[in-house]
Amino acid sequence: MRIDFVSDVACPWCAVGLNALERALQQIGAAIPVELHFQPFELNPTMAAEGADASAYLKAKYGMSDAQLAHNRGVIRERGAAVGFAFGDRARVWNTFDAHRLLHWAGLEGPAGSQRALKHALLQAYHGDGRNPGAHDVLLDLAAAVGLDVERAGQILAGSEFGDEVRAAERFWQQAGISSVPAVISALPPCRSTCRP
Repeated sequence: MRIDFVSDVACPWCAVGLNALERALQQIGAAIPVELHFQPFELNPTMAAEGADASAYLKAKYGMSDAQLAHNRGVIRERGAAVGFAFGDRARVWNTFDAHRLLHWAGLEGPAGSQRALKHALLQAYHGDGRNPGAHDVLLDLAAAVGLDVERAGQILAGSEFGDEVRAAERFWQQAGISSVPAVISALPPCRSTCRP
């Protein structure tokens, strides 16, 4: 079975959702082989490189009070803890487009499992450690940590490679009706000679 996990690094519910999905897949075990693919979605596509204060940005975007924001953050922390993800302080909101470009590359050219490992590293870096997932030095550190070719990652980040592909994928999923994330789309492989009526 193929699963497309449409998400953004900046989305805290995506960290919760991915950990919950992986726990469910562990319970299924090897009975159903699963291919997990990560698809791009940007919650803040127009965010400037310098980012924005997280509290001010979220309150303005969603019309929340200080109390509502604190409550929502508490709920997210509890849900994260329930599936094994520990949230830290996230003082700023960042642009994630370059992170999506590296994720796309990892899925195409990286060793098996490297896209998934990079996704986890990005979620941990931002939601756990408060690091900027759009900063090239952070992205290169994370690429190295998960065993990706750092020189190749640097070449990608220095140019615009995979930018068109990421934008096309984002449009595809938006046109498919996805307007919030995480979204989990599953499909069975096409029937071949082993299929029975």
